[in-house]
Amino acid sequence: MSRVALVTGGTRGIGAEISRALKEAGRTVIASYAGNDEAARAFNAETGIKAMKFDAGDFEACKAAIDQIHNEVGKIEILVNNAGITRDATLTRLTRDMWDAVIDTNLGSCFNLCKLTFDDMREAKFGRIVNIGSINGQAGQYGQVNYAAAKSGIHGFTKALAQEGARYGITVNAIAPGYVDTEMVRAVPADVLQKIIARIPMGRLGHADDIARGVVFLTADDADFITGSTVSINGGQHMY
Repeated sequence: MSRVALVTGGTRGIGAEISRALKEAGRTVIASYAGNDEAARAFNAETGIKAMKFDAGDFEACKAAIDQIHNEVGKIEILVNNAGITRDATLTRLTRDMWDAVIDTNLGSCFNLCKLTFDDMREAKFGRIVNIGSINGQAGQYGQVNYAAAKSGIHGFTKALAQEGARYGITVNAIAPGYVDTEMVRAVPADVLQKIIARIPMGRLGHADDIARGVVFLTADDADFITGSTVSINGGQHMY
């Protein structure tokens, strides 16, 4: 029986590519999403992957979703915490609501989903958790104190939880993508985007499947001696 994988934010962008790659690797994949029903329906029609709507930043919503997955599919053995939003502004203009929204969705979701799946993984003596951080959580970014704080928090969360999971056969790793050719990045003004690309030694933006291949590698059954690591997939833009 194939292992059950949950990918949060898994119907669009990087998350969608991760979901596809895990399915191709033989996993039973559930992709969560927060609000874009049209995109989720299109993703499901294209891939056959179950799309489930819930707010990954809301603990009770996550609990209800995990219970449903248990009942309909089985216990989650692979968790990819990919859900993320931006609410960019300099600190002077940043509101508490903008801060809370990003921290709850980007970092709080990691707590919610790990908390709700960890005991089952511990009982099974197997688990693979991959948290999607960011180059901006490593290097910082102007106008993103909330986003950088959340993503940096993910890297620390990963290292701490890896120590708790190791004795139970649970690996916990992070991937820190650089700038990837997604809808969000394509919305950046062309002149700014060219400046970003100029700082990438590989001379191009990343592709979503660059990140997805990393997730497939870290979630493999035989990736059992890699834990507490952050894999930077950024074309050499930031060597951390």
